[in-house]
Amino acid sequence: MPYWHYSNGGWVSMLLMLITVLILVGGLITVSVIVLRRTTKTSTGHDDAIKILNERFARGEIDKDEFETRRAVLRG
Repeated sequence: MPYWHYSNGGWVSMLLMLITVLILVGGLITVSVIVLRRTTKTSTGHDDAIKILNERFARGEIDKDEFETRRAVLRG
């Protein structure tokens, strides 16, 4: 075998390819998670305020006039 030193690298090349694939897959997963977290709708303070107002009215803590006034303010 006169050309034994011109081999393709054997296990070293395979290890480097495996590490490269793992880095690429990890990067894709990371980017996917970041994109999904940014695009999912989160609850806004306005929605929470309307919900609390409805609950207070249902419990009888505020009367109809106060409820309608505050709801109008929250809706803008």
